[in-house]
Amino acid sequence: MPRSVHSVASRARRKKVMKQAKGFFGRRKNVWTVAKNAVEKAMLYAYRDRRNKKRTFRALWITRINAGARLYGMSYSQFMGKAKAGNINLNRKVLADLAMNHPDAFKAIVDKIK
Repeated sequence: MPRSVHSVASRARRKKVMKQAKGFFGRRKNVWTVAKNAVEKAMLYAYRDRRNKKRTFRALWITRINAGARLYGMSYSQFMGKAKAGNINLNRKVLADLAMNHPDAFKAIVDKIK
């Protein structure tokens, strides 16, 4: 009886990693040991940055709201404090979009909470 060496599974595993390494620079795309490490590191970065993206966007929204509020003589913290007190339940993403793309609607919100 012939011995089993699992070559089909090994080849499939390697092919999967090499396919993920497609587009990498230099030996990272075609040498197994280098590609394996590069793909593993890339997966770690992807996992980490899916979480970091949320922080980055929140910071961007806060910056945009702050810029919009300062046009009407308020800081970001004053604006958000009065918005919560005035029972305006819009999240930062929507407020930032209004401040950027619909300044008249943002002005209406500022007038309401002042």
